[in-house]
Amino acid sequence: MKPLEVTEDLAPLLNKYDVYGPRYTSYPTALQFNDNFTEADYRTHAQASNQLPVPKPLSVYIHIPFCKSLCYYCGCNKIVTHKQQLATDYLDYLYREIEMHGKYYADDRLLQQIHFGGGTPTFLSPQQLREVMEVLAQSFHLGLPDSLEIGIEVDPRTVTPEEMTELVTMGFNRISIGVQDFDPEVQKAINREQSKEQVEAVIQSARDNKVDSVSIDIIYGLPKQSRASFSNTLDEVIRIKPDRIALYNYAHMPQRIPAQRLIHSGDLPGTAEKLEIFTDSIQRLTEAGYIYIGMDHFALPTDSLAKALDTGGLQRNFQGYSTHAECDVIGIGVSAISRVNDGYSQNVTEVSKYKTAVDKGHLPIKRGVNLNTDDRIRADLIQQIMCDGVVDYSDFGDGHDIFFHRYFNSELSSLNDLASDGLIELSDQGFKVTPKGRIFLRNIAMKFDAYFNQTTLQNTEQPRYSKTL
Repeated sequence: MKPLEVTEDLAPLLNKYDVYGPRYTSYPTALQFNDNFTEADYRTHAQASNQLPVPKPLSVYIHIPFCKSLCYYCGCNKIVTHKQQLATDYLDYLYREIEMHGKYYADDRLLQQIHFGGGTPTFLSPQQLREVMEVLAQSFHLGLPDSLEIGIEVDPRTVTPEEMTELVTMGFNRISIGVQDFDPEVQKAINREQSKEQVEAVIQSARDNKVDSVSIDIIYGLPKQSRASFSNTLDEVIRIKPDRIALYNYAHMPQRIPAQRLIHSGDLPGTAEKLEIFTDSIQRLTEAGYIYIGMDHFALPTDSLAKALDTGGLQRNFQGYSTHAECDVIGIGVSAISRVNDGYSQNVTEVSKYKTAVDKGHLPIKRGVNLNTDDRIRADLIQQIMCDGVVDYSDFGDGHDIFFHRYFNSELSSLNDLASDGLIELSDQGFKVTPKGRIFLRNIAMKFDAYFNQTTLQNTEQPRYSKTL
């Protein structure tokens, strides 16, 4: 795939396409989840997934909701506390949920990917993380060490280099570090103060222990941030040279995320400057040798994510981009989301309700959605756009037993605008996302979203999605 080169003024396009829209970590999106989805539905999907001619491997997401301090920008499900006993109690229930899930899947289903998210997964001690891994090994058939991906989100303020070494010895081979911004004023404004030395110490320990991939998260659009200050942050990120970089757009939605009310809206960069920071970042990172995966992800050419982009092995799910394109995803813990067979399900978000459900011997499922035929077709198409960037009408139609031009007649008529703006290359046989178009993947995918009403969404006073750029 051709690299992206920022050689033109993208401001007109960025302004045109900077609208509210889904991130497409699922389709249908979480807004379509409903309370009619039950544990029985999940069980049906799990059993159906076992009966496929070639059952998919498994991926497990573990949600650890605890944090020692509140980051004002964060919209994740979290509990701010210093009480370790809360985590100990929570783990007792987490183990029971793991065991319940394990009983639904055939013994020959390999668990190939494990990811710990939060909250702050490293709120747990290395010994507690080891115990979680042991329960997973007892409940699922783990893949071989050289093929099993085990990732964890790391807070450099809560992990020592020695603890990093312990994580590697128990099998963790991918770490993600939340940096957000290196500027002290920005860190103070978002209540996440950490030094470059803390970050580098953890990364160096990971590298000394031969971790497969180190990822850094940074966020543009934060309070006190400017084009000049973020350029300095990019200098540091490029110098550290992580294998992957996630460049997230800060979505200021204080109506929906109470913690964000602690951020002064007057401290946020204006729309024009925010978009300049975004384009600067793309240019700087690609010039530094990173491959632009799309949307908010970058990877070095040697990283498996960049290789998967070329081989068609990318997958997009609730953890962002992944290299495991064919897995049923099992979400465990409060608020965790599963995608198994043709169903999405999400756990309850409150720990008290989570414990009550598990005590009754039930999976703590709160809501979900059963995909219908149209959902499955559109989900596959949106996944193809977000990951492969190429759609062949004939091949896709044959694979889903539809005549593409008839099925998507109205959607196809709306693609001309994208083509004239240079976001896709359009032909009678299909379309291909251009290097420039990878910035606007969400906007392209929105054309095929049957649930999305752009006119209504843009006029609402309380947006339910973030801006696309």
